[in-house]
Amino acid sequence: MGTVTIGVSIAVPEPHGSQIQQLRAGFGDAAAHGIPTHVTLLPPTGVETDDLPAIEAHLSEVASNGRPFPMRLRGTGTFRPLSPVVFVQVVEGAEACTWLQKQVRDASGPVARELPFPYHPHVTVAHGIEEAAMDRAFEELADYEAEWPCTGFALYEQGADGVWRKLREFTFGSSVVPPQGGPADRGSVSAR
Repeated sequence: MGTVTIGVSIAVPEPHGSQIQQLRAGFGDAAAHGIPTHVTLLPPTGVETDDLPAIEAHLSEVASNGRPFPMRLRGTGTFRPLSPVVFVQVVEGAEACTWLQKQVRDASGPVARELPFPYHPHVTVAHGIEEAAMDRAFEELADYEAEWPCTGFALYEQGADGVWRKLREFTFGSSVVPPQGGPADRGSVSAR
């Protein structure tokens, strides 16, 4: 028994994930090495350890109803002054991420929860650091670009040391990835 803090996210694959993590550390973000580079689907959420099997079953069902989609990152954005975050923008795949996070947090599921802010898919590159470093992150990554086929997501647990560790990956039900940049493939995910 007991509780754990979990999160669900889409990992930014290599070499992009490590590259962004190193840049984040270089901006002075002490949490950089404890947080794999990702797009959040379920933010940090406390759950009972006994509920993990039901959560994994729910996530398996969500994944089985999804299909791969193109993900593309480009440019920077910020949530300042509301929240001290600078991020790389999701410019393709945002609709699919929005659909997925709704399915993960579905009111009938084991991790139903309200969000404190409207959902906005992004990749954090600086959080809670001094303003000058936030400005530097915003400017230095303004031309950043990366793309990959998103084929699933993962469940993570935050350890007592603050480090997020992958518990399990969930692959989408279809193995066909739409071509990058096709007009019908602008980040849509649908149930089969």
